[in-house]
Parts: sequence; structure tokens; C-alpha cells
Amino acid sequence: MTHIVTEVHDAVGTITIDRRERFNSLDVETARDLRKAGLRMARDTAVRAVVLRGAGGVFCSGADLKEIRGAAPSYGNAFKEILEYIHSTISEIRRAPKPFLAAVDGIAAAGGFGLAMSCDLVLASDRAAFEWAYSKTGLTGAESSTFLLPKLIGLRRSFELLLLNPRVDAARALEIGLITTVVSSGTFDDEVQRVARQLASGPTEAFGIAKELLNQAAGMDRLDVHLDRELEQLARIADGSNFAEGIDAFFGKRAPKFGAA
Repeated sequence: MTHIVTEVHDAVGTITIDRRERFNSLDVETARDLRKAGLRMARDTAVRAVVLRGAGGVFCSGADLKEIRGAAPSYGNAFKEILEYIHSTISEIRRAPKPFLAAVDGIAAAGGFGLAMSCDLVLASDRAAFEWAYSKTGLTGAESSTFLLPKLIGLRRSFELLLLNPRVDAARALEIGLITTVVSSGTFDDEVQRVARQLASGPTEAFGIAKELLNQAAGMDRLDVHLDRELEQLARIADGSNFAEGIDAFFGKRAPKFGAA
């Protein structure tokens, strides 16, 4: 696994996205390897808690738009190749009979935002930030974000993130319920390990059953259907004129000029 690093220590599994030259974005290979790592950690009974993190002061910036751009004009198919793996990873995280903890240090945007939100706990350093980001390139949202956001922060605030696309700092993310807690960047790694060890030493079977019950109460049984719908809609709109303009503007470092359709 070139850009996905895994380790297990004292029943704590850690998955690190290490593609820092591309802001830990996910190309097809990295997304596939992330799915493999997530599947293995979720199903390994020797692993009792899992930490998902990014290397180099970035959590994850989502699908690699450079790779998507290289697939022109088949943008929708390129997104499908990547997002199918990311969506499978998210589904596995939610079904896993053990806690998953997102350790967010730096930016979590678009698909990285969705990956973080799909975890059971989210610890953020005081230099973390969260951004919807899809609208920057004229996209609709994917990677569970349109499913989980209303459940986590309510419909009104979800529309704020979707329509206005603010960059939400860690303090604000905690205030509105996006994350579990904020930790000083100087002690962040130690605190992540402390919480992960606490989870791993807990009653794993009971945690797993309680997680399943909470998932049922929150309607998580509809997640896979919604992920399919997200992928369908994003792939469709990615083949339209607005995304073509959005991705050109993104790499041209200019403001996009979107049309009505």
C-alpha cells in the first residue's frame, strides 16, 4: 500500500493516509488501498479500536481532482472509480462492531470531510478545519456528507455549509456538533492515543452492539442506499458544463462562472 500506512499496537489499529504531496487526496489506487485497510481493521477481532488519520498536518482533501481532470471528458466515470471505494470504506466504518476514531489535524474537505464524519468519534486539533468544498467545483456532495450532516448538526446548519461553504474551524465545529472534542496541537497525538487505548480496553462486544442499536435508531440502515444515490447524482452532474467550468477554475486559481444548468 503505497499511500496507506497501517499499524496495530495494543489492540489499537491505525490507518494513515500519507499522500501529502497531493494534500492526502485519494486517487483510485489510494482509495482502493484505504478500502482494503478499513475492511481488514473492521473485521480483525484482535483490533478493538481504529484510528483514521492523515499525515503531514492534513487529514484528507477528498477525491484527487488532478486525476479526475486527466480523465476528461469522462469526469463522471472517473469519480465513480474513486468514490465506489470511498463509499465502501464509509459503509464498513459504520457497520464495524468496534469504535472508529477520526483524528483530524489540518483540513478535512469534501471526501475527507465525509470520512471524518462517518467515524464514531472525531478528535480535532486546534488547527483543524472542515469544509464542504463540493460547491467550489459545481458538485452535489458525496461520501455520506448529505446523509450524515442533517443527523449531526440539523437541517438549517447543513444548508449553511452546503450553500455558503464556510471553512469551519475546530472551535466552531465543536460548537455545532460536527466533532467530539478539540485538543491542543501540541498534545494531539498523545490524546488521540489515550482515547484510542481507552476504547480498546473497553467492552468491545457491548460497544459493537450499542453502536448497532444507535445506527438503527438513527436510520443508518438507509446509508448504503443513500451512498448509491449520492454517487449517481455526483457522477451525472460531473459530466455537465458547470463541473467542467469548476475544475478549470480550480486549477486556474480563479473564481468559477457557473451557469443555471
